[in-house]
Amino acid sequence: MSAERHDRKHRWLILPPIAIGIGILVWMAQGREPPAQAEQGEIARPVRVIEAPAVELVPTAEGYGPVRPARVWKAVAQVAGRIIAIHPRLRDGEILAAGTELVRIDPIDYELALAQAQAELAELRVQEQNTRASLEIEERNRELANQELERLRKLAGKGTASASDVDQAERTALTSNSAAQNLRNTLTLIPTQRQVLETQVARAERDLGRTRILAPFDLRVANLAVEADQYVGVGQTLFEGDSVDRVEIDVQVPLYSLRRLFIGMPTPDLSQTSGQLDPTRLNELLSKLVGLDPLVRLDLGNSVAEWQAEFVRMDDQVDPQTRTMGVVVAVDRSFDKVIPGERPPLSKGMFVQVLLRGRAQGPRVVVPRNAVRDGAVYLVDAEQRLRRQPVEVLFDQGDYSVIGAGLTAGQQVVLSDLVPAVDGMLIDPQPDLELAAELQALGDAP
Repeated sequence: MSAERHDRKHRWLILPPIAIGIGILVWMAQGREPPAQAEQGEIARPVRVIEAPAVELVPTAEGYGPVRPARVWKAVAQVAGRIIAIHPRLRDGEILAAGTELVRIDPIDYELALAQAQAELAELRVQEQNTRASLEIEERNRELANQELERLRKLAGKGTASASDVDQAERTALTSNSAAQNLRNTLTLIPTQRQVLETQVARAERDLGRTRILAPFDLRVANLAVEADQYVGVGQTLFEGDSVDRVEIDVQVPLYSLRRLFIGMPTPDLSQTSGQLDPTRLNELLSKLVGLDPLVRLDLGNSVAEWQAEFVRMDDQVDPQTRTMGVVVAVDRSFDKVIPGERPPLSKGMFVQVLLRGRAQGPRVVVPRNAVRDGAVYLVDAEQRLRRQPVEVLFDQGDYSVIGAGLTAGQQVVLSDLVPAVDGMLIDPQPDLELAAELQALGDAP
């Protein structure tokens, strides 16, 4: 009984502290204003933007290919014989000047053949002289024989000469006439014989000249296949000579890259060709129409060597696998343009890049390539809101896209990726000045 009373007493002791705490809270709350309710607003998304510039753009196309000589001469033996002399610098890689004697084949057989032909020709001249002299004598004999025949015929008519004398005189006249005719026939054949012998002399002189092999132009020796004292036969290749005055590069360029060079170009004027394009002038017409200005580049590691080149021609076929067209460009006298340590000579087998630059087009609106998404760009309108704008891309060049329609210069193009990109959402544009300068510099690029 006493324990129950003790528990009740302790329960009543808890109430005063609770009442005191409630009173303190009521006192602290008195005189304070209730918290203001903040109204929820629209948040502007910060994005990188750029004003689309209009620049004078130079379209380019690039390809890669090996360097090769514009001319390759094969030294082929046109006469047979033993090599008795060879130029001391006739070695692979050596450069020799035009007119240099490179190889000499033993000429003795051909000198003898020439001497024999010349001797026979001289003999024919003497024979002709003798024949003409003999013909003069025989003509005189014939005249005398004919006169004697006529005299005897008159005497025979008077009865003072016998018939046998007349017959003998006639035989003598006929023999003289036959001898004169034979000499005339001989003289008639002499021009033909002279022509044959002169041909033999010319052939012997030609063969003798072929025993000396001279450089037809400034060349670099390659694929040497002979040595001194070696016997060579007719048609045997001795070595090759690559021209050093001009090299060509056959580069493979994608068709879509070549296409951009022709966009916006005028239609060829066919008024001077009866309304038809002359296929023999196609390469010349392409060069003038597009204004092709090739630049050859060679990566040297720490630097890039460059050569100004010349467009030569288009290749004859399209590669069906890579869909590329061969374009041939040429560089003249690369050895004269050597800069030690910076620009080496263009040598056979070098793999180089060729940049084909066309005629400047413009002004054209240019934007970064990654700003075009599914055929459209995102713009910032006058109320700082996002707008999706479909555009027509003429072509892509490097990291940039050239816009043909749907976008005008000065409009703000969104560069940042917005996820999600909601049309009409509020935008906080942040101009990318560095990229804007790069785009503007495209008009000054070579």
